[in-house]
Amino acid sequence: MKFEKKNEGLYALDVCGYVCPHPQLYTKKALEKMKTGELLELVFDNASSGESIAAMCDSKGDEVVEKNTQSGKYTWKIRKAAG
Repeated sequence: MKFEKKNEGLYALDVCGYVCPHPQLYTKKALEKMKTGELLELVFDNASSGESIAAMCDSKGDEVVEKNTQSGKYTWKIRKAAG
């Protein structure tokens, strides 16, 4: 698991190799450290984690603004909501 600041307002979280529920938990903790409007670039390789991460974002109001899949890796960009 690697969480880092890439640029002002842009963070990266790589949870490849982890299985549920860890990708969702790490994503939640990363988003809690961020400010409203900032972007999280999330990379994961466990397909079933996508459903739980999407549901968590919906319940918290965070917006998945981009979804890409390449070679079994999923790269999502999530905008942190207020609150």
